[in-house]
Amino acid sequence: MTFNRQSSREHPDQLRIGLVSVSDRASSGQYQDQGIPALRRWLDCALTVAPAYLERLIPDERAQITDALVDLVEAGCDLILTTGGTGPARRDVTPEATLDAATREMPGFGEQMRQISLKFVPTAILSRQVAVIREIQDHAALIINLPGQPKAIQETLEGLRDSETGHVLVPGIFAAVPYCIDLIGGPYAQTHEQVVHAFRPKSARRPAP
Repeated sequence: MTFNRQSSREHPDQLRIGLVSVSDRASSGQYQDQGIPALRRWLDCALTVAPAYLERLIPDERAQITDALVDLVEAGCDLILTTGGTGPARRDVTPEATLDAATREMPGFGEQMRQISLKFVPTAILSRQVAVIREIQDHAALIINLPGQPKAIQETLEGLRDSETGHVLVPGIFAAVPYCIDLIGGPYAQTHEQVVHAFRPKSARRPAP
């Protein structure tokens, strides 16, 4: 499903999600993008109401990335997830482009992503992912930079679980996303708890039906 700000949601709790894969090679057709399909698979499993998506595959060009993020907010996205372009290489400019589109920074997301990834690889300290909010006159969206690899995307969104008990050892960043979207005026997103438990304070939870 594609949409614009005038489109009605199929369900009042439906999230409108922008997915942005940043890659010179994938955008030029040298290889097939893996980031957006990985994001869609995870989100389709995690959310109780199927989201609507807008997708962008763009090169590592700062102005183009910023323009894409701005356009997706204008189109009505509640959440925008980027993948790729967050390392220290010269062409890795996704964090800078994201900050160019921001009205507020949300540093806790990047801090938590690096903490999760450090459980797997010491090179997680090289990651420069950021998260921001972009506000326009009557709408706001949460924008988060994610890693480029499908496995790392899942790990940072879900967090770490005990292999025997399944108990959460380190929460993934998506646990905080639904409440953040509540606070900026978006729909009440809910998750399947076997994938990720969305945390809300008691005062912000809907009464049980």
